[in-house]
Amino acid sequence: MKIGLLGHGVVGSGVAEIIDSGRSAEVKDLRVEKMLVRTRQEVTEARITTEVSEILDDPEIEVIAECMGGLEPAHTYVKTALEYGKSVVSSNKKMLAAYYSELMEIAEKNHVMLRMEAAVGGGIPWMENLMRIRRIEPIDSFRGIFNGTTNYILSAMKEEQKEFDEMLKGAQAAGYAERNPGDDIDGFDVRYKVALTCAQAFDALVDPSDIPTFGIRNIHSEDLLHAEERNRTIKLIGWAEDHGDLVMAMVMPVFVKDSDYLSRIPCNLNGIESFSRTLGKAGFVGQGAGSLPTAHAVVQDLIDVSEGRKEV
Repeated sequence: MKIGLLGHGVVGSGVAEIIDSGRSAEVKDLRVEKMLVRTRQEVTEARITTEVSEILDDPEIEVIAECMGGLEPAHTYVKTALEYGKSVVSSNKKMLAAYYSELMEIAEKNHVMLRMEAAVGGGIPWMENLMRIRRIEPIDSFRGIFNGTTNYILSAMKEEQKEFDEMLKGAQAAGYAERNPGDDIDGFDVRYKVALTCAQAFDALVDPSDIPTFGIRNIHSEDLLHAEERNRTIKLIGWAEDHGDLVMAMVMPVFVKDSDYLSRIPCNLNGIESFSRTLGKAGFVGQGAGSLPTAHAVVQDLIDVSEGRKEV
């Protein structure tokens, strides 16, 4: 299957690396035909182009892997690809959360797939497993640590007893936080992921702007000490419950009991769990971001598209 890769940055380069390495029979069936970059300085091989038309207009490219990030031009490119009858795999939680209903409708109309495992939980197979649970029963709720950057900062603040600003700089130096970390530290990254999870878990189209969201910008070391004195720690939690006629969702820093396994999710890892009647709690822990873990999830979706698997 020939793939057009939109973006050759952190995630896109990881996708190309995994596919080019061909370490399994399934991956060997995939081929990155073209890769889109923003500037001519990034053109380092024959497959790389700055012209998106070379990818979207190529009838031999069957599927698009969108790893650009941001709303535009990613939204326009994905919409066009779906309208052209190409399936799309995306890691772009912000764009998907903003345009979920529109893009799903276009994909269904054109009998193609739109898959987004990498958009929530990075390398954790979260969205896939939600669908597996729903084959048996409805999912009642979910909660978890959806953002590795904030988890790293809060963990470091607790361990080193230093303030937020200093630990943010440390996270940036370690590569866990962006130069402009607003989406992470203000909770918006988690909000996008909660909205997408609501769609997957509950079939509920939740506008991200309707989810009350509080970040960690105003957390101080004394708050963590206060929590520790009460056998608790502070984690940024995304949470939602399905009540049939309505969905309740929120993103906020929470005092988590030391007996709760989420309190022990370290460093930049994610920890997410769902609740359903007969299965009970199903938890997933792993790398929620990074080049190869997120690319791993993108390639999993590409294999599913190649094998014609619309759902589990």
